[in-house]
Amino acid sequence: MQDTTIKPVNVDFARDIIEGLSSQPKRLPSKYFYDAIGDDLFQQIMELDEYYLTRTEFNILSNEKQNILNAVNENGGFHLYELGAGDGYKTKILLKHFVSQNVDFEYSPIDISSNVLDQLERSLIKEIPDLNVRPLVGDYFAMLNSIENEEHHHKVVIFMGSNIGNFNSEVAVKFLKQLRSSLTKGDYFLLGADLKKDPTKILKAYNDSKGVTRDFNLNLLSRINKEFEADFDISKFQHYPYYDPGTGECRSYLISTEEQEVHIADLNEKVHFKAWEAIHMEISKKFDLDELEQFAEESGFELVQHFTDENNYFVDSLWRAV
Repeated sequence: MQDTTIKPVNVDFARDIIEGLSSQPKRLPSKYFYDAIGDDLFQQIMELDEYYLTRTEFNILSNEKQNILNAVNENGGFHLYELGAGDGYKTKILLKHFVSQNVDFEYSPIDISSNVLDQLERSLIKEIPDLNVRPLVGDYFAMLNSIENEEHHHKVVIFMGSNIGNFNSEVAVKFLKQLRSSLTKGDYFLLGADLKKDPTKILKAYNDSKGVTRDFNLNLLSRINKEFEADFDISKFQHYPYYDPGTGECRSYLISTEEQEVHIADLNEKVHFKAWEAIHMEISKKFDLDELEQFAEESGFELVQHFTDENNYFVDSLWRAV
């Protein structure tokens, strides 16, 4: 592999491709779903009837925005960070309300996709011109380090959309501990998490009837084709999700439907697939409230309040650093 052929922003992507596809079992990190096409496909997913997560959290934030503000708005202001901001669809509920209440705060959305952050910043300038916004492009863990050096009142970090479910429990606690180390006592963390419910309803959210989620997963192979001169034949991979109600984990795979070899030219790599060999693409874990409270305690937070919907499908859980 010659680094000079790889754009600097793709060095981590290249490393993760090599490591993931040479592992047993094979894997690809779900954070790379989000190029311009992936961003558009995820927008479509959020509008699907089967995908209840977005509209449920939207309703929670709409109903609880003042209670959230009352809890976090101490000493006249704060710096609001959002991990995995996306298009800001739900966050704008809070931002518009905070601005309308003349709250002294700065908003820093963090996302690995510069494309989606550019779109978000443009939309925020148009929709909330009085908002003080400073986007940060990068990986969650890399960007967390920048939080340590900020001095703008206290910090409020939000991590919504049940993105915490993309980690297994061990990695989730490690992530939360690292976040806590970047905060000071009294800072706040608002965590969105999908709750355990009817397994059929959960699985439909990741195996929609229109096949948008399938296309969303397959697009990562297309992205590797475009960015690294690979020759994945998308027609030879099958999308397969399943939900385990015992662990609360919904896992998504792409399965090779035949024995084949894929050449990734820019990385000078050849990847062999056996027939029906799987690539693990994503985990979307579902929680109960006791689990989340245990996570908070293990990682150095205390529970302030759970904000849930009327069906207890989803929770936005507010924690304070102790």
